[in-house]
Amino acid sequence: MNPFIIPSILAGLALILLSITVVRQGHIGVVTLFGKYKRIMYPGINLKMPLLENVYKKISIQNQSIELEFQAITADQANVNFKALIVFRALDEKEETIKNIAFKFIDQKSFMQTMVRSVESSIRSFVATKKQSEVLGLRSEIVHAVKEHLDHSLMDWGFHLLDLQLNDISFDEAIMRSMAQVVASNNLKAAAENEGMALLITKTKAAEAESVSIRMTAQAEMDATNMRGLGNAQFRKNVADGLAQAGEVMEKGKVDPAFMLFTMWLDGMKYISEHGKGNVMFFDGSNDGMDKTLKQMQAMNSLQNQNGAVVHK
Repeated sequence: MNPFIIPSILAGLALILLSITVVRQGHIGVVTLFGKYKRIMYPGINLKMPLLENVYKKISIQNQSIELEFQAITADQANVNFKALIVFRALDEKEETIKNIAFKFIDQKSFMQTMVRSVESSIRSFVATKKQSEVLGLRSEIVHAVKEHLDHSLMDWGFHLLDLQLNDISFDEAIMRSMAQVVASNNLKAAAENEGMALLITKTKAAEAESVSIRMTAQAEMDATNMRGLGNAQFRKNVADGLAQAGEVMEKGKVDPAFMLFTMWLDGMKYISEHGKGNVMFFDGSNDGMDKTLKQMQAMNSLQNQNGAVVHK
């Protein structure tokens, strides 16, 4: 047997093994020839020239993510703590894109460091123009500003920014306590304003109700007074009619009208004595007193008749 056969076979097998390269799914191989870029390899089994061509890198075209934590300072000198998540991937599978990814940075660590610093710088620049009270409400604006800046840089490096999430925005403990106190005081102020408004409405409604009640009471009293006046007027009219009729009857019977007046006077005295509730009344009940009273009534009657005659004339 030729002693060179086995070594030759072994050398051939070694060359075959050295010429075969397997690229995993989701990756693209970058091949160099004597240190210079030559071509790219797609997933699967690929052949290369042994000892001449070298697989420089296997670039992942899958989604990649990185978490970062950093601090920024607002325009009013408040420290803001951020926790962010960046999701990115290769822009496409074209040869020029893969070359950018392979040769723009010396290694993956340098690329990651540059991207993280770019994100931090963009957020810090944006936050530095805002006050602490504005930052919490500007989450979407911060993300938009960072995406616009970072996506342009990543495209130059062969990557595309898929998502940027600000998972947590917090302040130092002292600032958080002061913000909580501000919120609490604002809530107390709003509650006091609401309570004052409710009290004002209650008093306004009570005043309106009292005004309506007063108007209704006044109207009722006015109506009652009118009714009493009408009743009194009707009573006087009825009395006057009754007296006139009684006078006509007494005149036909040739009875002195003074007796009717005297009788009315006695009825009045009787009513007063019955309803006087303990009051004492003094009047002259002697014959002379009675005679004097009759004469006075007759004089009043004569005076009334004279006045009536003057009116008729």
